[in-house]
Amino acid sequence: MTLRIAMWSGPRNLSTAMMRSFGNRADTVVSDEPYYGAFLKTSGAPHPMAAETIAAMDCDWASVARTLSGPAPGGKPVWYQKHMWHHMVGPVGYRDFAGFTHAFLIREPARMIASYLRKREAAEFGDFGLERQAEFFEREADRLGRAPPVVDASDVLADPEGVLRPLCAALGIGWDPAMLAWPPGRRATDGPWAPHWYQAVEASTGFGPPDPPPAGLPDEAKRLTERCRPYYERLAAHRLAPHGPG
Repeated sequence: MTLRIAMWSGPRNLSTAMMRSFGNRADTVVSDEPYYGAFLKTSGAPHPMAAETIAAMDCDWASVARTLSGPAPGGKPVWYQKHMWHHMVGPVGYRDFAGFTHAFLIREPARMIASYLRKREAAEFGDFGLERQAEFFEREADRLGRAPPVVDASDVLADPEGVLRPLCAALGIGWDPAMLAWPPGRRATDGPWAPHWYQAVEASTGFGPPDPPPAGLPDEAKRLTERCRPYYERLAAHRLAPHGPG
């Protein structure tokens, strides 16, 4: 039986480093933003490398959903799927993830937006999918009768093992120290957009140091930060507290 982990994130939330971490487990296969092609084809969003991404991916919502619910690539017992909130603009919704284990990766809004603006000239609320985030989180919490696992990117950077250990426990998998370090370079499982977005993670061999609060955000970005903050704080209230080793 395959454990399907739907790890929900916004852009620039440490999501690719987390994918590297899980991908370094011997028992796990990873999928990188499988709905990105469908999102780009549906929305026409002018993202970097959009044409290349659409050409390379399955862009049919229902087909992608069937694949993600089917046999895990390589027959691995754990299938870690990296998903983005803002991609979910088509007909696929919460009910299409029956049997999945949901987890939520968040980042303090000012840090998230500052990182995003280093890759794109402008940002708007819809780029982060936070309304879908709230919907999925509430539905999963209602189903479980408790909050599903939430991890904060800043906590991961400050204490990777201290956060990943309880995350593994919450997901129902054993702790694997291989999650703390990985070889540099690109992966066959990386999305076709990797040349634009993944330079830092391709050079990495593990989680980096904690990032300082950003300085000098433009006024428009500050207003966007405040609009995003209530969604962040709703989930941050349930984030997994770092545990010491052992």
